[in-house]
Amino acid sequence: MGDSLPPNPNPSSPPSLPPPPTSSPAPQSSAACGGGGIVGVRRPPIRVTSEFDSESSLFLHKLSCKLFDGLAKLKLSFQNDPKGGVGFPELGFLTKHFSVLYDLESRNALLKGSFDLADSLQVRATHDVKTDRIGDRDYIHVGYSARCLSISCTSENKKSIISCLHLGPFFGFKYHYRKEQQGEVAMIAKLGDPSYKLELSSFVPSVGLPKATFHFPLGEVSVAEKKTDEGEKILSVNGIVQSRLLNGVCTAHYRDNDLNLRYCYKDDELSFIPSVTLPSNALSFALKRRFSPSDKLSYWYHFDSNDWSAVYKHNMDKDVKFKAGYDSELRLAWASVWVGGENGKAKMAPMKMKAQFMLQTPLDDIHSTVFMFRVKKRWDF
Repeated sequence: MGDSLPPNPNPSSPPSLPPPPTSSPAPQSSAACGGGGIVGVRRPPIRVTSEFDSESSLFLHKLSCKLFDGLAKLKLSFQNDPKGGVGFPELGFLTKHFSVLYDLESRNALLKGSFDLADSLQVRATHDVKTDRIGDRDYIHVGYSARCLSISCTSENKKSIISCLHLGPFFGFKYHYRKEQQGEVAMIAKLGDPSYKLELSSFVPSVGLPKATFHFPLGEVSVAEKKTDEGEKILSVNGIVQSRLLNGVCTAHYRDNDLNLRYCYKDDELSFIPSVTLPSNALSFALKRRFSPSDKLSYWYHFDSNDWSAVYKHNMDKDVKFKAGYDSELRLAWASVWVGGENGKAKMAPMKMKAQFMLQTPLDDIHSTVFMFRVKKRWDF
């Protein structure tokens, strides 16, 4: 926005008008005049984010900028140790439908692409050019969906193929094959109400009875054949059921002859969560009490071991949080302060900076107290 006119020093006299524009010709660019100059190009904004963790003594730097009016992004990330060494450099070029991540150390590229061939046909693919060092699986996915038909096929790392077929809302078929291993085939049937489903799955080649799973609105129950340590085949039943009870939620989870019963009551000020495991009779409970919008206390106790832990939280404001706690099993007391929001991004914090400071004190050796901190800062150029 241009500068405003200065005020008239003499209020009694009218302000003077600016002089009329002259008839001088408008300046021409060097390209229009046939010169060899370069037309000025506006530099895209650059974002730099640096983070330091005292526990690992490493710096993490990320640089990025948007190109072509935000249609693409170029980014660079690397780590820095206190001696100045650079590690794990990675260069990336990202768009809506295609991206390339290049690891400079291993000289390996990861290619990702996705696009729609039609309104109901989607294609996704990922290819690791050299190795699996970057960590993403090499896969190709093709899917088609319509009102009464849905088909998808996925190939992972050239060793696994997953195919799914859904005919209307009541029947589904899934086939999973792993090269040099065994595959898996499954059929899913919805029983009238879509919330009730029966699924039968079996390995290929078959090694026993198929696994049956019944899904219903309150949970699911499955029956499968397994071998004991003595090699005997038995039927194993697993299941989970969840329902509301007395203004709370009661959950029963049965697995490998162990039954865990858990009840959760929660309102705006109090949370009470008792839990018991049978037949071991391991009883525990958690209690969370909110005293005010900025103060909260959490407490856990295990009756079988008499171990307990507690955490107190206090929000000084939306950008500053204090926590303190104790764990009797580890005999460790700790306190921490978050500045700039615990879960928010650095760009939303004051001065675009986040910091965390933590103090840990083992009661068995107070002299081994450790102070740690983490700082993250963002710059926009």
